[in-house]
Amino acid sequence: MAARPLLIGALGAGLLLSACGPAKPVAPAAAQAPAAGGLQVQLQTVADLKPVPATLTTRDMADARARISGTLVRLLVKAGDVVRQGQLIATVKDDRLAFQTGAYDAQVSAAAAQAAAAQADLARTRDLFSHGVYAQARLDQVEAQSKSANGALAAARAQRAASAEQGAQGAVLAPASGRVLTADVPAGSVVMPGQSIAKITAGPVVVRIELPEAEAQALKVGDVVQLTAEDLHGTVTQGVIAQIYPDVTAGQVTADVTAPGLPQDLVGQRVRAQIKIGQRKALVIPRRYIATRFGVDYVSIVRADGTASETPVQTTAGPSADQAEILSGLRAGDTLTPPVVR
Repeated sequence: MAARPLLIGALGAGLLLSACGPAKPVAPAAAQAPAAGGLQVQLQTVADLKPVPATLTTRDMADARARISGTLVRLLVKAGDVVRQGQLIATVKDDRLAFQTGAYDAQVSAAAAQAAAAQADLARTRDLFSHGVYAQARLDQVEAQSKSANGALAAARAQRAASAEQGAQGAVLAPASGRVLTADVPAGSVVMPGQSIAKITAGPVVVRIELPEAEAQALKVGDVVQLTAEDLHGTVTQGVIAQIYPDVTAGQVTADVTAPGLPQDLVGQRVRAQIKIGQRKALVIPRRYIATRFGVDYVSIVRADGTASETPVQTTAGPSADQAEILSGLRAGDTLTPPVVR
């Protein structure tokens, strides 16, 4: 019985101490949603975009090739240079052709001397024939010898010209106007006929995309392709399919995308592109309903009691620059209100 007063005293002290402790914070009241500017989130039909690999390139590529075998004695261009069609970009020299041309020069000199001697003999024979010294048969024989000598001279000159022309083919000319992509054969290298000395861009600049053949069936000329502006100096955001190549290589179909203002200084650069392969349903809202703080996107949802509360959402690029697609955080039917400026 003596323990009961002690217990009652302890409980009384505990109640007294709890009454003297700090008061619990009161939760702030939810903000009332503004009456104007509400938006009800609804599913919308948007294009189903698929990212595909793309490369900034030109419509065609031209190879400046060696026409004869020999030693590359001069290389006049480097990667990045702009050349015009027919410009000399390298020289290939074969010493054997120089010796051969010299030999033909000697043959031309010998044939010219024989032709001159035959022509002089013909002149004397004609003079003697006119005085009745030689018969007609002698004159015909000398004329035939003169014609043969002149023919041999013409053949020697033709061979000499052919040899000189073959030596002139050591000049490597630009097959088209454009920018030099590669010119990696150093001077002094031995080259063979048909070997590429430099690769040159030709034709307009395009973005070349590749995608699996099963998905390429949805492509058609004139379709819009979304391009990442950061990859193209921030000047181009979309292009149009200009050509779809009919051949399939390793299960991939290639198409060319044209757009005005494509940069020409980085041919071969990778570009991020997205193509339309169909349609799908998505939650799309204007970007003015999204507030971003510390890298996190928030929207203000109107509750059933008329108050607004912020909730984080995951977003991605929408169909246009002023729209965003909601990946998570919202449902169809939610009502939004413009975010409060803090």
